[in-house]
Amino acid sequence: MIKTAVIGATGVVGQSLLRRLCFHPWFEITHAVASERSAGKKMGEVLIEAELEGKAAEKIKDMEITGSEGFSAENVDLIFSCVDSATAKKLEPEYAQTTPVVSTTSAFRMDPYTPILIGGVNPEHTEILRIQQKKYNWKGFIAPKPNCIVAGLAISLKPILSEFGLKRVAVTSMQSLSGAGRSPGVGSLDIIDNILPYIPGEEDKIETEPQKILGQWQGESIVSGSFTVDATSTRVPVLDGHLSSVVVETEEKTKPEEVKEAMLSFGENHRLKEFPSAPESLLTVTDNPFRPQPRLDRNKGEGMTVTAGRVEKSTLFSYGIKYLVLTPNTGIGAAGGAVLMAEVLVRKFSLG
Repeated sequence: MIKTAVIGATGVVGQSLLRRLCFHPWFEITHAVASERSAGKKMGEVLIEAELEGKAAEKIKDMEITGSEGFSAENVDLIFSCVDSATAKKLEPEYAQTTPVVSTTSAFRMDPYTPILIGGVNPEHTEILRIQQKKYNWKGFIAPKPNCIVAGLAISLKPILSEFGLKRVAVTSMQSLSGAGRSPGVGSLDIIDNILPYIPGEEDKIETEPQKILGQWQGESIVSGSFTVDATSTRVPVLDGHLSSVVVETEEKTKPEEVKEAMLSFGENHRLKEFPSAPESLLTVTDNPFRPQPRLDRNKGEGMTVTAGRVEKSTLFSYGIKYLVLTPNTGIGAAGGAVLMAEVLVRKFSLG
């Protein structure tokens, strides 16, 4: 078993990671790490039952929380980091000196020697981690997952780019409350009976991360994709599941039926079948005009399947396609995506 630590274990993403890891066939949680104010407490004292219920909570309720100051990265084989970005900028390089770090934060996503990884989309980008190790003289590495809504967006764009090319992408997101976490979160009086038309810092991530994720690995570096992305991010009163309205301009002429076929083929024939967290389909398409819906589709593939729908011709561009895509943001968009990525890295780097 691979000895594993979760940093930021008491937060929303941290608890979701614990739930996915506590019965994992490869990973053994040996350290649940949080701030010093939680040090010495049992996980059962801080568990949010709605997020860690049943057998998962029962298994880890007696685990003692390690304070961040008392944690040594050398004692584990792999670290999941889900702290805030400011804290990650300090801690993750310290951990990476000895131990691989799978990060859910944005702290190092745009570093030139760091990939933004999605299992099944850009596995060849893992090679830059070897360059990262040499550049920074680390035994470990820092491997971040993308922004939660970017995960589903990039998965849906991958087959379009591969088959028809991409020139421009316009995205309007309708992002759920879980994406904001509990602290600071979103105030109930702000979101009930309302939509917040702006999420600070979110649009920049949506407009820059997909090009790197879908860029070309050229042996020494990642060359970002040349397509442009324009994003509008909103917060809606939904618990879980980010829905996005997407309009794309392709380089080659195509039809909605061809795009659906490309999406389905990519989703069903992904290269992750051997990994424990992989869904049967990474991307699926519905013909129901009333789907996807967060409440009905966020749990597909145990939260690891992205769902596209209403794939139609767009009159905005000569070669235009529009569609909706639902990202299970606490699944493939956050903890689930991090675990799947870690599984890929275990095989790639012979961890543990």
